[in-house]
Amino acid sequence: MKQALIFDVFGTCVDWRTGVANEVRRMLGKHTDPLLFADYWRGRYDPAMERVRSGGRGYIRLDILHRENLEESLDHFGLADRLNEEEKSELNHAWEKLPSWPDVSPGLQKMREQYLLGPCSNGSIALMSRLARFAGLPWDAIVGAEIAQDYKPKPEVYLASCESFNLKPSEVIMVAAHNSDLFAARDAGLKTAFLPRPTEHGAGQTIDLAAESDWDFVATDFLDLAEKLGGTSA
Repeated sequence: MKQALIFDVFGTCVDWRTGVANEVRRMLGKHTDPLLFADYWRGRYDPAMERVRSGGRGYIRLDILHRENLEESLDHFGLADRLNEEEKSELNHAWEKLPSWPDVSPGLQKMREQYLLGPCSNGSIALMSRLARFAGLPWDAIVGAEIAQDYKPKPEVYLASCESFNLKPSEVIMVAAHNSDLFAARDAGLKTAFLPRPTEHGAGQTIDLAAESDWDFVATDFLDLAEKLGGTSA
């Protein structure tokens, strides 16, 4: 076994929109549209990380950024006083309770027969560990943003993940349902695999419905990817 697969997680491995909305519905369902709230909360994700990527603030774990973004989201929906501090902390753990897409766990088990597996996510080690338990993600190690002390799509995140497995970038395949993630990974020297998640953002999704470049592998789901990868590991 000489190669590793590293994975985007939010959207590629797990259905963040449904999972977050389920927790919002449980705690705030009478007061807001759970899916609308989930979309707004997620929408604060990239701007919050950009301040770190651009040097506007030092690295801070995604758990804390999620909590800051939750406060902003509650303010936006006029719900700032609806939850106490303990309840806000509980709701922030929604990101650790996201269901995997149906093909993910069986697909990962097949890929794990030949490859080392790990998440290359912007999520922290703590978040990824708990999410792996909840969603049945059989990682060999947790790599990604916290190891690099930065956020994707900075090349340091992909390179630190490869280094953690003691592999060259060319020996590692980045798997994602987001073309932008794969462009960045390829620029860092990694191999790439794309598969679509056409309902990640709901029924009206218009982005990442198809491969936008000649990625090394293009699959329909994790089981299809496992088949296509089957004979390529050294």
